Amino acid sequence: MRPQMVLFGDSITQQSFRSGGWGAALADIYSRKVDVVLRGYGGYNTRWALFMLNQIFPLGSAKPPAAVTIFFGANDAARLEGTGKRQHVPVEEYKDNLRKMVQHIKSGSQNTLVVLITPPPIDVEGRREYARSLYGDKASETPDRTNEATSVYAKQCVMLANELGLPSVDLWSKMQETDGWQKKFLSDGLHLTPEGNAVVFSEVVKIFDAAGFSDLPYDFPSHSEIDAEHPEKAFLQHCPAV
Repeated sequence: MRPQMVLFGDSITQQSFRSGGWGAALADIYSRKVDVVLRGYGGYNTRWALFMLNQIFPLGSAKPPAAVTIFFGANDAARLEGTGKRQHVPVEEYKDNLRKMVQHIKSGSQNTLVVLITPPPIDVEGRREYARSLYGDKASETPDRTNEATSVYAKQCVMLANELGLPSVDLWSKMQETDGWQKKFLSDGLHLTPEGNAVVFSEVVKIFDAAGFSDLPYDFPSHSEIDAEHPEKAFLQHCPAV
C-alpha cells in the first residue's frame, strides 16, 4: 500500500488539482510512489476545519498519512468590516486552531511530516476588480481582505511552525519577492494562477524531497524490469506472495 500525502486546507487547496495546480503537480511527481489525497474545502476557516479532524485523520488508523500540508488562513484573515466577516477568526484563535490540528495529526503518528503553509498575499485592487466583474455597481467598495491583515496571520503561522519544529512555507513573503506578483500569481487578488500554483509546488516539493519522498520506491516494478518469459520474477521481488 502506498504512503499517503494529505493536502488539507481551504479553496486554494481544493483548487490545487485543477490543470496547473500544485496538488496535481505533486501527484504527478510522486506518481507510483505516494497517493496524494485532496481534502480542500472552499470558504472554510480553521474554526470550521476542526470539526472535520476526526473524520479526515481518524486516530488509531493502521495507516496514518506519511505527510500532511495544512494550508489555512486566507478566510480566517477576512475583515470584520467586509463581506467575508462570517469567515473571520481572530489571529490568536487561528494560531491555536493550527496548533490543535498539528497535535491531532501527530497524536495519530509522530512520524507524520506536517507542513504549515501561510496564506498568500492579498491584492486589494484585484479583489475589487473581481467583485465588480460579478456584481457590477453593486459590488462593495469595502475590501473583504487586506494584505496588511493577512500578514499578521502569515507571521503567526510561521511562528507556530518554528515553535513546534515543523517545516513551513511562507507563501505570503515568497510571492512578494517577485515584481508584479499581484497579477502574476493571483487570479482574483486571492486565488492562484498557474504561476502562483507553481510557487507553492516548488516550495513544498523542496521539503518533501529533503524528507526522502523522491527516493521512495515504485509500488510495482518498472516495465523495463519485467522479463517477458518469466514476468512473475519481477513481481516476486515486490510482492513475495504473488
